[in-house]
Amino acid sequence: MSETRIHCLSRYFLRLTAAACAVGLFLGQALSVRASSDAELALEANRGLPVQSNEVPNWPAGPAVGAESAILIEAQTGTILYAKNIHQREYPASTTKILTSVIATERCQMDEIVTFSHDAVFDTPWDSSHIAMDVGQELTMEQCLNAILIRSANEVSYAVAEHITGTTDWAVFAELMNQRAAELGCLNSHFMNPNGLPDDDHYTTAYDLAMIGKAFFANEMLCKITLSRRMEFPATDKLPQGKLEINHMQIIPGGIYAYEYLVGCKTGYTDAARSCLVSCAEKNGLRLICVVMRDEAPYQYQDTISLFEYGFANFEKVNVSQSETEYNIDNTGLFYSGNDIFGSSQSFLSLNRDDFIVLPRTISFQEAESTISYDTGDAEQAAVITYAYHGVELGTVRVSFSVTQEESAFFDLLSENGEDLGDISNEESPVIFINTGIILIGLGVIAGLALIVLLAHIILKNYNLSFRRPHRHRRRRRRKRK
Repeated sequence: MSETRIHCLSRYFLRLTAAACAVGLFLGQALSVRASSDAELALEANRGLPVQSNEVPNWPAGPAVGAESAILIEAQTGTILYAKNIHQREYPASTTKILTSVIATERCQMDEIVTFSHDAVFDTPWDSSHIAMDVGQELTMEQCLNAILIRSANEVSYAVAEHITGTTDWAVFAELMNQRAAELGCLNSHFMNPNGLPDDDHYTTAYDLAMIGKAFFANEMLCKITLSRRMEFPATDKLPQGKLEINHMQIIPGGIYAYEYLVGCKTGYTDAARSCLVSCAEKNGLRLICVVMRDEAPYQYQDTISLFEYGFANFEKVNVSQSETEYNIDNTGLFYSGNDIFGSSQSFLSLNRDDFIVLPRTISFQEAESTISYDTGDAEQAAVITYAYHGVELGTVRVSFSVTQEESAFFDLLSENGEDLGDISNEESPVIFINTGIILIGLGVIAGLALIVLLAHIILKNYNLSFRRPHRHRRRRRRKRK
């Protein structure tokens, strides 16, 4: 082939390559524009969805967020401050890993060695989140949790599940996940794997993730891991190159959307789930948990921050023992019935001074409705008072015995047929049933004492009369003689 012909062919291929690149660039831009357009349409549609908490009378109006479902709760009481489709099933993506991490901390020591199997490594899609572990390599359980929460490593989640169950059958670990989720209060969840990789039968809800989040964010170690900017493992015989990975979550310190009150967080993304975020923040003693699901990046961060700011600005903790007047006297924290037939009987129950409820700043404590239950399941607790506002539970307060049961036996919290009382609403007059046996004995003793006093009085009176009669006769005789 001549040099001229080769030169012509080279120019032809160069032009063809340039044309292909141009077409690829054009198609890429077109797809990007289309994806962006689809995302904007999804955001606009989601922002127009109703927010159920906004329908509660006099409740602070929450922000319109781009998430399809979202929830904001107070961490200790579980009070729901913001609710948008909170029980709608969604794909959780990698937010699944907060449940995997909770189970790992409950069942394992942090220095346990996790060995990576062939299945853990090769069942992980190459285009998903991972830290490129190889078969036979080892990490401690603490290093595994760092990899799962900082780099969302899917093969590490598989390895942890294998370590806990002793099998590569993910269904065995999924059973543990579903059992633990139910124990934590989840209502509409079903997990199929430990990492959230796509599966039609792997789903949860914003409410359920918030319930799992209560356990996750109660663990200080897990929270601290999620806020770490990077993960670094030293080289070992079983990990020759070591590992160095960067945390890409943008709401943590140093991120584009860093939130100063953040306690911990975990993101998730798949094409089906879109962007998800579970996070916790604390300000002025109020700790809140936020979940946004099926959002569009980067709005999962912006929407989360908006919900946190809404919560901190519009809600407050109220100490019940300092505010309750229905069950207290003189603000002492001591529990009275309101029907004290003796005027000022010695109190024998007290409201727990540490318990609080969460109230919107738009309503007063007196507007909250209370329901008292004596079925506590705790021998040291006499009752539990639950507070609510238009069906929204605000929290509970424990009623404890302030003296021993023998000393307070004068009052029995039982019905007339001896059965435990059920719930008594504050809409009815509070009732205390009196032990009639003790009352009758007391009345008998009092009557006996009264009878003795009466007899003594009669005897003394008769004695005085008989003593005075001779003197009266002498006086009459003297008068007659005169």
